[in-house]
Amino acid sequence: MSSFQVPFVSINANSWGPPPLSSTDDETASSTASASSSKNKFHLLPYAPFGRSDRIGRAADFTANASYHQNHQQQWSNNKNAGGYGNRGNARNKIENEEFQYKVDATEQSSFQLVDNTKAASNKGRFVSHGAKRRQQQQQRMRQLNTRRPGGAGGSGTAPPGGEVGFQKQPQRTKRRNQWSNNRGGRGGRGGRNWQNRVDRQASVSVRPDWTKIEEFDLLFFKKLKADSVPQEEDLLWCGFVDQYNDNYDKVSTKFPTALKRSETKEFYPVTTTDDPVIEKLAIDGAGNVFCTDAILAHIMASPRSVYPWDIVIQKLPDGSIFFDKRDSSQFDYLTVNETSNSPPIKNDEDPEDINNPDRLSLEATMIHQNFSQQILKSSKTRKEFDLPNPFWDEADNEGMEPASCAFRYRRFTFPKEDIQIVVRTELHGYSKGNNKKDPQYMTAFALNECPTTIVTNNPSGTGTTTTTVMNWRDKLDSQRGAVLATELKNNSCKLAKWTAQSLLAGAHQMKIGYVSRVSIKNNYEHAILATQFYRPKDFATQITLNIGNMWAIIKMLVELIRKLDEGKYVFMREPNRPVAKLYKVPIGTFEDDDGDDESADDDEEVGDVDEGDE
Repeated sequence: MSSFQVPFVSINANSWGPPPLSSTDDETASSTASASSSKNKFHLLPYAPFGRSDRIGRAADFTANASYHQNHQQQWSNNKNAGGYGNRGNARNKIENEEFQYKVDATEQSSFQLVDNTKAASNKGRFVSHGAKRRQQQQQRMRQLNTRRPGGAGGSGTAPPGGEVGFQKQPQRTKRRNQWSNNRGGRGGRGGRNWQNRVDRQASVSVRPDWTKIEEFDLLFFKKLKADSVPQEEDLLWCGFVDQYNDNYDKVSTKFPTALKRSETKEFYPVTTTDDPVIEKLAIDGAGNVFCTDAILAHIMASPRSVYPWDIVIQKLPDGSIFFDKRDSSQFDYLTVNETSNSPPIKNDEDPEDINNPDRLSLEATMIHQNFSQQILKSSKTRKEFDLPNPFWDEADNEGMEPASCAFRYRRFTFPKEDIQIVVRTELHGYSKGNNKKDPQYMTAFALNECPTTIVTNNPSGTGTTTTTVMNWRDKLDSQRGAVLATELKNNSCKLAKWTAQSLLAGAHQMKIGYVSRVSIKNNYEHAILATQFYRPKDFATQITLNIGNMWAIIKMLVELIRKLDEGKYVFMREPNRPVAKLYKVPIGTFEDDDGDDESADDDEEVGDVDEGDE
């Protein structure tokens, strides 16, 4: 029968761990050979506390850069000699549990080799697109550029002070971002892509102390609104006349451009809501409970895309009727140029009369739009008259003039569930013959004008930059019209959205867009029509990602908010430097005194002229 022998265990009454080797232990241990071997086995063995809850670090790290460990060791030595954190006492100078640290065997290290077993990707037999090749070449050039940064050409030399070695370890995207931020002569000419050149704009109207803020909206919130259904539409009245479209303008191209003529004998009427006698009559008859023009309504629908500040006056009457208006002295009717561009036009403080200032470009774009909408129509022989004449035309006050070709179509949009009836005055600029040549196809006409592009390049000598102003529509319109339209959509997203919304509100079958450019880059009075294009409003709205349900959801939300408020006057305005819209309640007489002062000033000037004539 086998027996179990209890091993020898040394007892240490003074401290933890095995007892020190002594003569007494030697005599006791010599009695049994096995006992002696058991005790000598732990002799001089270092002891370190251990717990199962202790976190064990990495056994090996093959991903760390060798220079990191060298720099870390060098930093530790420097701080130790300087009395830094490496010299905070003898306990920290000595590595804890030094006996347990791994000792590198030179023989084993020489025979060790790290092998990468991952299969290398092969491009053989695989199609690589031109865009992918271009990106690879660009990345390769960036790597070569980064390799040359520390020590000149070829990467030789000593890295300059300031942490250029750290630049090499940055990711590719970080390197490019640092290069753009440090480059003062790159694209835009003022620090890369002009992202850091913020323009502090002024509000379209100053907020007065007696105004009360009712609500604040984030314009990004407007993009998320959705309407359950689109309102029902119906025609109320037709006023004015329209002329027929001239098909010859479909043949216009950059090789055969047509000069843009001035419509000096045409009168245009951007009349606001409360000054419209037809809307006033419809409001008295109870045709609706919300009244506005297509320009104002389309502006609110496209407000999430806006960048420049704007303001709209809202009046709520005692009977609950709501009128959306605009101020007489506002810049609401002027078209913007490159409003949503990454580098919008900047005012030249040194030359206020510069033709490329934002205000001058806006005036030029408005003039081009009006002249283009009339020039592409035929003479009055093909004119189509409607039941009522132009409500704003007065022949006695406009001797030698005639109203522009425009049909004012008053329409009502109804939300049955919410009892919202919106009466809108819309505009149509002309008509064309349909396929059956009986039913006219009503159209709207708008013009895009080419804005001069400023390119800043570095001089070959490395001193200073060169600024060049170019206009390249003549090179691209015939062969790359889609690319030109995509660029205009990026630079004028809000303006194109407003035109599309106006065409949808008017029920136009077609929307005509013309491309107009200056004859000379330094002359903003002579222009040429380079091309024209027809679009269906609904298809074009889909192309520019303009959601019709979202457009009506914004209007519906705003009308429901105004309904809950008290009667009075309100101002709905956009912040100049933030994508935020605010609703203020203002006194009833706000903006009326300003108009009265302007009229009285004009009267004083007329009286002064008469007095001078009498003398």
